Amino acid sequence: CNHFFGLAVYITLGKMAFRPVNALPSLARRHYSTKPQPPIAVAWFTKVGVLGAGLMGHGIAQTAAMYGFNVTMVDVKQEYLDNAMKSMTNMYKQVFAFQVKKGKMKPAAAEKTLKDSLSRITMTTDLNAVKDCEIVIESVVENMDIKRSLYDQLDKILDKETILGTNTSSFSITELGQMSRRPDRFAGVHFFNPVMVLPLVEVIKTPQTTDRTFNAFARLAKMMMKKGVKCQDTPGFIVNRLLVPYLSQACLMADRGDATFRDIDKAMRLGAGMPQGPHQLADFVGLDTCHAILSGWIQKYPQEKIFIMPKSLEEKVKLGQFGRKNGQGFYKWANDKPLDL
Repeated sequence: CNHFFGLAVYITLGKMAFRPVNALPSLARRHYSTKPQPPIAVAWFTKVGVLGAGLMGHGIAQTAAMYGFNVTMVDVKQEYLDNAMKSMTNMYKQVFAFQVKKGKMKPAAAEKTLKDSLSRITMTTDLNAVKDCEIVIESVVENMDIKRSLYDQLDKILDKETILGTNTSSFSITELGQMSRRPDRFAGVHFFNPVMVLPLVEVIKTPQTTDRTFNAFARLAKMMMKKGVKCQDTPGFIVNRLLVPYLSQACLMADRGDATFRDIDKAMRLGAGMPQGPHQLADFVGLDTCHAILSGWIQKYPQEKIFIMPKSLEEKVKLGQFGRKNGQGFYKWANDKPLDL
């Protein structure tokens, strides 16, 4: 899911010290090993696989590569991978140019970091390429059938010790973990867009996720210079569980005629200190994305009365007006900016 809540450039280029996560000792019994199960090592030599070259997938891949990880990124079409490479190169250039402008990097260092980061990313349409990865993060389209088919293939490819994470923003992590056939080695790893800029990662632990798996993903997030927060498997996790109802309530207020959507946005910017009003934010996230999340929640959690589909959101999606991504939502957009704010 796309997010632009409190956007600020938060890139710090530097090295992270690696300290192994302490493991709880296993119970000593005769005929069983008395050695504690070691933590999953997460360091620069860890091979990371990223499935999906879309906005979030390539954001995760380029951020991991920038901080020293060798990344294998897989998608079903070479066209998607080529587009991802263009987007990653442009984002790297923007970030490093900002660092140079602020005096945090010298031009030569920025150029070398750009070259080195891209060299650590291998792109392919062959799913078997992630066979040797110790950590794999799935970031494909939010479609349960597609994820199920992918997990079936991964079950035959991945080593039994490989841990698998999903960047889903709407599906149950517990359900996906069962689908993966490795629920103890499965967790949610929810990044925010743009991945290189926003510092938050929600690490979601299910009842089946081992501490060993959770600690490994938390370590990965830290080594990517992210701030991790722990969350149980609740709809929308932390941010979306609060954010999406906020957006839908703003739409419902406009639907009732309590205020225009422009005045609602203005009020939240000027009165609540929000960087964007809720309708502008919904446009930026993608009205189709908001609609898909709400639809899924309404169907799965009918007892949650706060999950309501606004009429205005329904109509926009039916008209194909998705917001920033295609230039028309509640606002008209160009170059990622609303024209009629």
